[in-house]
Amino acid sequence: MYRMSSGAASTDRSLRALKNISWLTRRQMHRLAGALTVTRLAKGSVIFDEGNSSDSAYILLSGIARITCRNRKGERIMVIMVAPGMIPGFPLAVPGIKYNLRCEAVTPCQVGTVDFHRFIEISLGIASNDFKRMADNYLVRWDLVQLRCSNFMGCTLVERLALALLELAENFGVDDPLGILLTVSTRHKDLAELVGASRPRVTEYLIDFERKRMIVRRDRQLIIKPDRLVSFLAQQHAAA
Repeated sequence: MYRMSSGAASTDRSLRALKNISWLTRRQMHRLAGALTVTRLAKGSVIFDEGNSSDSAYILLSGIARITCRNRKGERIMVIMVAPGMIPGFPLAVPGIKYNLRCEAVTPCQVGTVDFHRFIEISLGIASNDFKRMADNYLVRWDLVQLRCSNFMGCTLVERLALALLELAENFGVDDPLGILLTVSTRHKDLAELVGASRPRVTEYLIDFERKRMIVRRDRQLIIKPDRLVSFLAQQHAAA
C-alpha cells in the first residue's frame, strides 16, 4: 500500500484530471506522482529546450504552454499550443537543419518532471493498446504540427486568429448554450502572442468576429462558435 505525502497526494489528484494519461492504473498514477519533481513557472519561462528534452518526460499539470521554433528569418514562432497533460517530445533533428525548438509557459504553469527512463519503467506495466495510446499522445501529435505549419505558411493573420480560437476551444472549452466557453484567460495581449501579431490588430479582428457572431463576449469570458469559425475559414480558403 502506498502512503503519499500531502504534496504527492495533490500531484496525484492533478494527474488523474489529465485526459491524455487517464489510461494509467491507480497504482501507476501513485508511482508517477511520487516520482515527479513539481515546479511552478512564471509566464514566459522556458520549460525545456532541445538541449534537455531527451533526458526527462514533462507533464503540464496546470496552465497553458506553447512550443516554438525559429523560422528561416531567425524569428521565434509558435508551432503548437499545449494543454495540461503530457508535453510532446521534440522530433528527431534533421541533419543540417536547426529549429531551436523550445517549450515555453504562456501563463503561470505547474510542471512535473521525471527521468524519462523512470517514466517508461513506471508505464511499461500497461497493456499494449494503452502503451500505443501513450506513444500517440507523446509523439504522433507532431503530425498535426506538420499539418498546421503547412497550413499556416499561407494563412493571413485573421485566419491564424480563427485557427487559434478553434484550438483553444478544443483544448480549453466546455459546452455552453451559446457555443463553447473558454475556461482560460483570453486577454487580447495573450492572443496576440499566440498568433504572432500586435494587440491592436488582434483587437480589431476580435471586434469583427464578435460583430459577425463568430464569438460572444460575456463579462470577461469568451464563447466560441466553432461552426461559424469553420465556415469563415472555408470561405477564406475558397476566396484564395
